[in-house]
Amino acid sequence: MDLEEAREFRERCSQCAAVSWGLTDEGKYYCTSCHNVTERSREVIDTGAIPNTKIQAINRGLKRKRKLEKGWDWYVCEGFQHILYQQAEALQSLGVGPELKNEVLHNFWKRYLQKSKQAYCKNPVYTSRRKTTVLEDNLSHSDWESEPELLSDMSCLSFAESGAESQPDVRTPKPFPIIKASHSETTSVCSGSLDGVEYSLRKEKGVMKMSVPQTLAFCYLSLLWQRETITLSDLLRFVEEEHIPYIHAFQHFPEEMKLYGRDKGIFAIESWPNYEVIFKKIIEVATFLDLPRFPDITENCYLHPNILCMKYLMEVNLPGEMHNVTCLVVKSTGIGEVDFLRFDPIAKKAKTVKYDVQAVAVIVVALKLLFLLDDNLEWSLSNIAKKYNEKNKEDKPWFDFRKWYQVMKKAIDEKKQKWEEARAKFLWKGEKPLYYSAIDRPVVYKRREMVVSLQKQFSTLVDSAPNVEKKKPSSFQFNWTEEDSERPCFHGHSLQGVLQQKGQSLTTKNSLYWLSTQKFCKSHCKHVTTYEESNFSLSYQFILNLFSFLLRIKTSFLHEEVSLIEKRLFKAKYNKTNKKSSRSRKTRKY
Repeated sequence: MDLEEAREFRERCSQCAAVSWGLTDEGKYYCTSCHNVTERSREVIDTGAIPNTKIQAINRGLKRKRKLEKGWDWYVCEGFQHILYQQAEALQSLGVGPELKNEVLHNFWKRYLQKSKQAYCKNPVYTSRRKTTVLEDNLSHSDWESEPELLSDMSCLSFAESGAESQPDVRTPKPFPIIKASHSETTSVCSGSLDGVEYSLRKEKGVMKMSVPQTLAFCYLSLLWQRETITLSDLLRFVEEEHIPYIHAFQHFPEEMKLYGRDKGIFAIESWPNYEVIFKKIIEVATFLDLPRFPDITENCYLHPNILCMKYLMEVNLPGEMHNVTCLVVKSTGIGEVDFLRFDPIAKKAKTVKYDVQAVAVIVVALKLLFLLDDNLEWSLSNIAKKYNEKNKEDKPWFDFRKWYQVMKKAIDEKKQKWEEARAKFLWKGEKPLYYSAIDRPVVYKRREMVVSLQKQFSTLVDSAPNVEKKKPSSFQFNWTEEDSERPCFHGHSLQGVLQQKGQSLTTKNSLYWLSTQKFCKSHCKHVTTYEESNFSLSYQFILNLFSFLLRIKTSFLHEEVSLIEKRLFKAKYNKTNKKSSRSRKTRKY
């Protein structure tokens, strides 16, 4: 921005009526008071001064070289925007459509900037010295339609330049809000960003502070809006496998975006993403953004429990015939209805469905219906299936629970060992070391060089083999084939050993069922029920541990979901127990 060259433009601003103009990189005039960008542009004589419009930049304003670090002037929100861009690019490389990045995620992020008053408003808040000014036409949080059309407005800034040279007829995207930094900001030595110190201390009521875990919440909300074939557990697993930037996301910042001091506490992550934590962040982000009702999850959608149940049945090598049982459980409980699966953040009684955990819980309930899982019946049925398979080797084999248990126990132990080794070898410190001040920089970089040198020396001594290439990401963690004799596939096995003909329908030979939770906690309690392994059978513990590892969640978290499914499936039993408990209380009072 050259203020002297902009002095020749003397028209008043259409918004604030001020006569104080600056120039953007594109040569357009903008008001330094309200940051309004006009369509008028300065006539350029020297064609060499015209910037290349295809160059991607985080901030469309001027990137002034700072005297201290010789880097750009940038704000914390721009750092998070760059992380979101990298994550969207990674999701697109995994097969997600480009609409997620260019439309959905972009508009969610733009809405956050507007709601937090960091951009797309009259007076963006960037420093503590500037007072927050609420827009006069600021509308209620519940009126989505009357607010700017953030889910359809494609005239605003997109994450990547669309190429103005190749599309001259398309309206030029609006630039990122131009920020004029004061002299005290540019000489700050406490952080690489202009507002790093203030951002770390900011505690404004009603405003959600952005964090790196919340970038995953933005990604998942975008995936859910598009109804993509990636669940939350898949997303977190891809992060863990480093297919999606997260732990060292700041390493992908441009060289000109210097990051140190307070920025370290904002962008540095020292723990893996947790399912429960990220799920709470998702609800927090959706509520703050005041998002409208999400598209319906129908029977043809990947996130419908019937489809997810089939996916996880194949994952854990269970018979395909079990899908009929899971479909009956879904139908009986009503969890497959569109109203139940719908995500509506602004509804009074908003339901939040954990689609992957819910599908796995349905499979656990189906296994209990078929095999009881009491450390007794499942082994008796296994003996019957084993005898039948030995006598009828040419017929379709019956499902043997004991044999399946042995195969899965070995497979899951091997997978867990590799997972633990990978976590133990993970390097939490990135290639670009972080430091708190310019004084610490030489020492930090010297230590980093020593660490890298030692790692190379030890790697040559311990393992001289070349590094194995990273495997391509997949929705399945296990692959089962009929040709593998050591790891037999049970997908085509029959359930005739556990089912019996009754009239024109098949019923389970097992007529018993035990509830995972006899009595639920009171409404004021934070959790639904408690889980102690010693109170449950070994078979039930193995099933929960198996699925918990697949989804990377706590066993108690899955147990709670199983209890909720059972509560919907056996309403009569729970109603009887509630009546008995209420009667006993009355007698005690008298």
